[in-house]
Amino acid sequence: MEIRELRFVTSAASLAQMPDDELPEVALIGRSNVGKSSLLNMLTQRRALARISSTPGKTRTFNFYKVNGWCYFVDAPGYGYARVSKVERQAWVRAITTYLQERTPLRLVLHLIDVRHPPSRLDEDVMHLLSGSSTPRIVVLTKTDKVSANARVQAAKRVAEVLLTMGAEVPVITSSARNNVGRSDLLGWIEHALGTS
Repeated sequence: MEIRELRFVTSAASLAQMPDDELPEVALIGRSNVGKSSLLNMLTQRRALARISSTPGKTRTFNFYKVNGWCYFVDAPGYGYARVSKVERQAWVRAITTYLQERTPLRLVLHLIDVRHPPSRLDEDVMHLLSGSSTPRIVVLTKTDKVSANARVQAAKRVAEVLLTMGAEVPVITSSARNNVGRSDLLGWIEHALGTS
C-alpha cells in the first residue's frame, strides 16, 4: 500500500459527528500513551501528522485522516489513563465500544499494546469486545525498540495465550515507530482488509 495523499479531516466525539461518506476505516485503539499517534505517523511517513504528546490521555476524540482520497485512518481516544476521572474513563470506554459495535465502514482494528507490559484488564476487555465483532483485527505490540529480542518474543507469546483463552487466533505484530519495524507488515494487512491487494 503506497500512501500518496493524506490529510486530516475531522475530530468527532460521537458517531453523529463522524464522516458520513461510508469510506472504509482502519482504527487504531489502545491505552493512553501506548503510541497510537507515533504508529500513525510511522505508517504514513509523516513526522507530525498526528500530534504526539508526553502527557497521556490527550486524544479524547476520534481523529479522522483521509488516505489517498478513499479510506480513513482513525486515531481513537486512548483508554485507561489513571489521572483522569473514573467518569471520564468510563465515557471513553463507552465511546470506543459504540464505535466498534456500530460503525459500519470499519474494516480493520489495530489494537495497540505496549510490549513492555502484560495486557491490562482494560486491554483484555477490549479483546473480549473485539472477539464479538466480525471486524478483522491485529494486535500491535508497540515500542519494541525499548526491549530485547527475547522480551519481544515472550510478549508476543503472552498476548497470543490471552487471546487463545478467548478462543481467538489473531495476528500479533511487533512494531517500533522509532525504526519503522512492522511497517510493511501492517500496511500489507491494511491493504488486504481494504480489498486493494
